[in-house]
Amino acid sequence: NTHSGFKSKKPIQTKYRMPLLNWQALKPNQVSGTVFNELDDEQVLGELNMEMFEEHFKTRAQGNSADLCKVKKKMSQKAPTKTSLIDANKAKNLAITLRKGGMSPSAICTAIEKYDQKSLSIDFLELLEHFTPSDFEMKLLVNYEKDGRPLEELTDEDRFILSFGKISRLRQRINTLTFMGNFPESVRRLQPQLNSVIAASMSIKSSTKLKKILEIVLAFGNYMNSSKRGAAYGFRLQSLDLLLETKSTDRSQTLLHFMTSIILEKYPELANFHTDLHFVDKAALVSLDGILQDIRSLERGMEMTKKEFLVQDDSPVLKEFIKTNSEQLDSLIKDSKTAQEAYVSVVEYFGENPKTTQPSMFFPMFGRFVKAYKMALQEIEQKKKMEEIQSCEVKETPSPNKAGAQKGPMMPKMDLIAELKKRQVKPPVREGKDGALEDIITDLRNTPYRRTDGRRPAQRQDS
Repeated sequence: NTHSGFKSKKPIQTKYRMPLLNWQALKPNQVSGTVFNELDDEQVLGELNMEMFEEHFKTRAQGNSADLCKVKKKMSQKAPTKTSLIDANKAKNLAITLRKGGMSPSAICTAIEKYDQKSLSIDFLELLEHFTPSDFEMKLLVNYEKDGRPLEELTDEDRFILSFGKISRLRQRINTLTFMGNFPESVRRLQPQLNSVIAASMSIKSSTKLKKILEIVLAFGNYMNSSKRGAAYGFRLQSLDLLLETKSTDRSQTLLHFMTSIILEKYPELANFHTDLHFVDKAALVSLDGILQDIRSLERGMEMTKKEFLVQDDSPVLKEFIKTNSEQLDSLIKDSKTAQEAYVSVVEYFGENPKTTQPSMFFPMFGRFVKAYKMALQEIEQKKKMEEIQSCEVKETPSPNKAGAQKGPMMPKMDLIAELKKRQVKPPVREGKDGALEDIITDLRNTPYRRTDGRRPAQRQDS
């Protein structure tokens, strides 16, 4: 059909109901001048066996060759219309939710009354919460029942809402069930985060090697500045970033590289100072305020559960939950106070303000410094290896003896492999440290760490 006036296309009568292809169709005025103006799909349909296509793509199970009109007619005869008093959209969403739950309405109501956590998943409970009936809806349904009208004439959704709404203290029960279901996961998520803040704070504060490194930085800074600015007695931690930005006259190395060389030469015992610092990167991911808020929320949830038990003191589920988890919550609260105190203490110790400095600001200052220091260390070692290789090559006189020629460059390579293997071995934990801190560190190494957003980052080293 190539002329500009379009002949209208007839609707195609299919034998079966077909699924919709959700495309964006062009309007007739958009087709003019395009490739579609030159196409004839009706001719293609005439050439193909579309019956086979229908057999493969018809929606769901349909009768062998049912005439759609007959099917529709039968359906309209079969289904007597049922009465619905609740909002149509709410009823539709409730029907979907109940299908997902896969439980009968009476089983759902019984499970809620008995606080049966095994039968009701958290996701399902959270969905059900949206269908708690309003006073108005309950009034309509109860009046319908009082008028003696048959409940069978109500839709399944209306009948469910009526039974659901009759459960005493429905909201409190659902909230209690949701809290109890979420509690173990909340503890699993919060405990490692508290532990990482405690371990990072205590290990940074107690590291004598780190203290000595900062002393060296202060000495270099004062040597550079004192004639113009006078001597400083300390510096803000963010100043550590400047060590990487300050370059030598020939711009071949940074101040950090130079200082790292000095540490290796004059203070070799400080070279592995970063092994003193534990879980700094993990602690940097923690929002301490967020954790404290979550713990307060758990306290409120436990209070609510205890109140519910006072009303429903014959419930073995509530009794067991309170008995098992109260102590665990107390321990978590205690650890949150320890984490807070340890964090405030270390932040103040390094001259920062704990009120305005979050862990996400404080710990990365050490994280960046350690990362840059390790990089400098690596580059210095690589440079040293290269110099060794070059000096071996220079010393070596050309000789037809191939074995002799191979020996020189191969040796440093073997040294490098041995060196890398050595560096892969974890540094021994220092003795004489706080036993509780060691326990926390061991625990953190064995616990999969969940960030505040719930994701589990790839495994990494402990610094």
